[in-house]
Amino acid sequence: MDEMTEATSALEHALERVGDRWTLLLIDTLQEGPQRFSELLDRVRGIAPNILSQRLKALERDGIVVGRPYSSKPVRLSYELSASGRELAGALRLLAQWGARGTEEFQTLTHDPCGTPMEARWYCPTCAAAVLEDQEDSDVRFV
Repeated sequence: MDEMTEATSALEHALERVGDRWTLLLIDTLQEGPQRFSELLDRVRGIAPNILSQRLKALERDGIVVGRPYSSKPVRLSYELSASGRELAGALRLLAQWGARGTEEFQTLTHDPCGTPMEARWYCPTCAAAVLEDQEDSDVRFV
């Protein structure tokens, strides 16, 4: 399999897991912390209860969301992002910022202590090196 096919396959896999509108909006909403079903229903405008239930079950099955009981009779759950979900939420923040460019809502993320605009970069923790965008593609691959 060549590198382009590997990248496309990885993106296709990600889109199969989280590539619909409701799933992305749920993950975005859960970035603010644990929430109950009724809270999610109120905060994700337009989602039907059956769709919310389906998406939450799929996100739990994929290990992106964790449901924790807060009542035993009847069983009621509070939902929160798992470590994997928080990682995905970071990518969604980048996507949301990209989508907001050129709109009235656009706000650059800044580092509070110094006010500098934030930048996202690829980084190799083993080599302690940033991977530059203009670096040869042969230096980066999916494994």
